[in-house]
Amino acid sequence: GLGVGVPILFIVLWQIVASAGLIDQRFFPPPTKVAAAAVDMVSDGTLQINAWDTLRRILIGFFFGVVSGAFVGLIMGMSSLVRAALDPILTALYMVPKLALLPLFLLIFGIGELSFIALITVTVFFFVWLSTMAAFVSVPENYREVARSFNATPFQKFRHVLLPAALPDIFVSLRLSIGVAVLVVVGIEFVQSSSGLGWMIWNSWQLFQAPRMYVGIVMVAVMGVILTALVRWIGRMAIPWARDGGAQLPF
Repeated sequence: GLGVGVPILFIVLWQIVASAGLIDQRFFPPPTKVAAAAVDMVSDGTLQINAWDTLRRILIGFFFGVVSGAFVGLIMGMSSLVRAALDPILTALYMVPKLALLPLFLLIFGIGELSFIALITVTVFFFVWLSTMAAFVSVPENYREVARSFNATPFQKFRHVLLPAALPDIFVSLRLSIGVAVLVVVGIEFVQSSSGLGWMIWNSWQLFQAPRMYVGIVMVAVMGVILTALVRWIGRMAIPWARDGGAQLPF
């Protein structure tokens, strides 16, 4: 009830304050004007087109980032030699702000979708790589001892011991990385795009169309909530043991 009631109360107060002229409607238009702008943008297709462009970039970049990050994190988590060889350079690259790499990617891949997707992929990669590696390294030693006591093969040890123990932490990183992917794609669209929700927000600001700008901001928030909820639901289905009794994942 509080989760629904507080946002509704905020919107009602915003409407009252704006209608009473206590805040400047040029910068803080009432929710009714924002809703009217959203209806107009849906009618002419502007909102759907830009939302789809943003969502497509997020999903493609997220997919490649998860696959590559999980693979590298798995290899480094299972092998101390590989971890010793790659951990310093990957840690150094992890500290570089990812948006700072956009000019480099534009030089390599050119101005276009490939550069945007590559930057999202790299951003997601580092989140998933770090959490996956840490998850496998931190599997309790007594779990491994049990596998050895049953003469488990390396594959059986991985399938029945290491992977189930690591999955909860991996899904936590997926929830974090999908949110960061939304932030990064909006930042990219601010500075180097002609479509997407980030471009729509920036273009509306430049044209001093505050209601349309707020529509874009709300859509970004809604998209982030839906994507995070989707990853969370997939986590519930994939690792049901994390729902009950001492789970590592906050489901």
